[in-house]
Amino acid sequence: MEIKKLPKKEFPPALLEIPQPPEDLWIIGELPKEKNLIYLCVVGSRKFTSYGKETCEKIIAGLKGYPIVIVSGFAMGIDTIAHKKAMQTGLITVVFPGSGLSDEAIYPKTNVRLIREVVESGGCLISEFEPDFKATQWSFPMRNRLMAGISKAVLIIEAEEKSGTLITARLTTEYNRDLLVVPGSIFSSNSKGTNKLIKQGATPVTCAEDVLEALGFEKPKDEEKQAKLFLDLSPEEKKVVALLREPMPRDDLIRAMKMPIPNANAVLSIMEIKELIKEELGEIRLA
Repeated sequence: MEIKKLPKKEFPPALLEIPQPPEDLWIIGELPKEKNLIYLCVVGSRKFTSYGKETCEKIIAGLKGYPIVIVSGFAMGIDTIAHKKAMQTGLITVVFPGSGLSDEAIYPKTNVRLIREVVESGGCLISEFEPDFKATQWSFPMRNRLMAGISKAVLIIEAEEKSGTLITARLTTEYNRDLLVVPGSIFSSNSKGTNKLIKQGATPVTCAEDVLEALGFEKPKDEEKQAKLFLDLSPEEKKVVALLREPMPRDDLIRAMKMPIPNANAVLSIMEIKELIKEELGEIRLA
């Protein structure tokens, strides 16, 4: 795909305000043109847990319909999950790799097929490195300052105690951006870094509404939130909603769904993650 050098006058204004603004920027795709878009950087561990993945997907899914651009760094793990979920949710995503943008240099190679998807969904890839520059140990911290710099807030989902993600966290506070952190299990090494950031004063977030509030949006009313959640139901999910006019025990509900048990359990698990249903006192009911 075509790599273009951005004229200085087209640089995102926020990147010209940071202490070390980029000298050059190369781009694949186009910068989002809409006015009043808010950039949210989402980063986290490469060695993510299922908790980290579900949390990342659930929070980004809850931002659907808002003028938010998801920024991340193209790394395997939470970064890639954030890019993919943003596109599935209909949000634009902006990618900052730690390398140049040529086919030979782009890192990681496993994400090459994502480039076309990002561009076709209205997003772009940006790098301050020459197109053929190959990633080095120092290029990632450099890239992190651009991700923090372009964003109004940075959301961190899982980070070990010594993690590159914590560099982004430090830059976020230095640049006077909001630092949002998902708390994690005290028993997980993947949460040691994030829990420490919360102790140091980062804003803890546990749902999309917390993120929207931090970005300056009014919290949706409960009925609006519920209506929004029910907009994009799959046929199987619609069937469950129709069955749950009254709360039902899980086994009765699965029988009424008339699906193979593993499939039915998978549908119910997804609906619980999306907060469409909840289980209380042995019965499943609409949330």
